[in-house]
Amino acid sequence: MELLPLLLACSLLFTVATPARDIPSVCASQISDFPHRNSSGLHLTLHHPQSACSPAPLPSDLPFSTVLTHDDARAAHLASRLDTNNDAPPRRPTSLRSKKKAAGHLDDSLASVPLSPGASIGVGNYVTQLGLGTPATSYAMVVDTGSSLTWLQCSPCVVSCHRQAGPLFDPRSSSTYASVPCSASQCGELQAATLNPSACSVSGVCVYQASYGDSSFSVGYLSRDTVSFGSGSFPDFYYGCGQDNEGLFGRSAGLIGLARNKLSLLYQLAPSLGYSFSYCLPTSASTGYLTIGSYNPGQYTYTPMASSSLDGSLYFVTLSGMSVGGSPLAVSQSEYGSLPTIIDSGTVITRLPTGVYTALSKAVAAAMGGAPRAPAFSILDTCFEGQASQLRVPAVSMAFAGGASLKLATRNVLINVDDSTTCLAFAPTDSTAIIGNTQQQTFSVVYDVAQSRIGFAAGGCS
Repeated sequence: MELLPLLLACSLLFTVATPARDIPSVCASQISDFPHRNSSGLHLTLHHPQSACSPAPLPSDLPFSTVLTHDDARAAHLASRLDTNNDAPPRRPTSLRSKKKAAGHLDDSLASVPLSPGASIGVGNYVTQLGLGTPATSYAMVVDTGSSLTWLQCSPCVVSCHRQAGPLFDPRSSSTYASVPCSASQCGELQAATLNPSACSVSGVCVYQASYGDSSFSVGYLSRDTVSFGSGSFPDFYYGCGQDNEGLFGRSAGLIGLARNKLSLLYQLAPSLGYSFSYCLPTSASTGYLTIGSYNPGQYTYTPMASSSLDGSLYFVTLSGMSVGGSPLAVSQSEYGSLPTIIDSGTVITRLPTGVYTALSKAVAAAMGGAPRAPAFSILDTCFEGQASQLRVPAVSMAFAGGASLKLATRNVLINVDDSTTCLAFAPTDSTAIIGNTQQQTFSVVYDVAQSRIGFAAGGCS
C-alpha cells in the first residue's frame, strides 16, 4: 500500500489499537439480533456515547463541562455554514501542519490546500457497528447526520491514530479493497462532502482531508470496499481510509456520515434501500436503533424537510412554536426566526433563538415554583439544585410546520450536569437554531429524503 507523501515515515508509526471491549452481560440480550437486513432495510443498534453497552464509550470520568465545550464548538460551526458574512479564511489544523513541516516530508501540492473546519465531531455522537472488507471485520463507528464522508482509521496509520476499541482496519487483509484514483468522479465530490478540496498523491491516489470544528481531523486515502451489516453487504462503497486521525472520538474507529451528499452512507446505499433512514437515540441506560430503508409511515406525524441554499447537506425543519404546561410561550411568531432550524444527531444541547429561549427559561422556572436555583453551568444558565428526577418539571412541547410536535419528557427538558445540579437542556443563540439530541432521545425520528419530510413518533426505543 502506497504511503501518503504528506505523511510521516514509519518511524512515527504508533501502536494505538486496544483490545476489544467486553460488553456487559446485561447488554447482550439487547443487541443479539443486530445488525441485520430484512425486506424493510438495515437495522443497527445505536448506543449512547456514555453507555455501558457501547463498544466504544467515552471516558466515564469525562467532565460534563468538556462535553459542553465541544458541543458549543459543533453548534457554532453548524451555524457558521449558514452565515453569509463568514469570511474567515480556512485553516489547516496546527498539529498536522507542524508535524509535516518538522518531518520535512511536505508535498508542495498538498501543503497549499487549506483545510476548512467541518461539523465538530464533539462528544455527542451515538455509536453503532459497521463491517468492512472481505472477509468482513466489525468496527465501532460514531453516527453523524451533519457529516457526509464515512471514514475509519487504517493500518499502517503512518502519522497518528487515536485509541480505538479493537484492531485497525488493514486494507491488505481485504480482497475487495481498492484505492480510488484522482481521476474518479468520487474524488471530485470530496469538496462538497468534506468542505475541503481533494488532493492527489504522487502516484495518482485520491487524498481526502476532513476537519472538524473542535480541531479533530482525518486525512487519508479515498478508498472502495465492501461494507456489510450482519447478513447485508454492499460492494463498491466509497469511504476514507485514515492515516492521520486526531481528536476526541472516544474509542470509535471512525465516523458514518448520513448527510445529504452523494458520498454519504445513505446516498450510496439508496439504490438498494431507498432514500430514508430512521433512528431512536437512547438514553445512557438503554439502547436504540438506526434503520436505513423503508419504515412504517403510519406511526409518525410529519413536518416538511426545509432547506437552505447555503448548505444543502444538512437537515432542516421549521420550528413554529413552543409551549410550557400547555400554554404557548409569550413570543411573537417572528421570534422563531426566518431561517430554518437544523435537526442534528450529534449536537447535545438544543439552541433556540434568544427571544424564544428567554421566554422558555422564564416559563419553566415559574412552573417549577420554589425549586431552589443553582448557579449557571458553562453554557447552561437555567439551573436547579438536585437531580431532574427529584423535581416537578412542567410539560414542554415543540411544534413544527405541518402539525408535527415533540411532547418532551423530563429527560428531554432537564439534563443532570453533576451529582447535585440539573439544568435546562436548551441554550440561546443569535444565529441558526438547532434541535439537539437531548430533545430527540427516545423518540423515533424518520428522515424521508425521497418525500422531503421528517417524522416524529413517541416511544421509539421501547
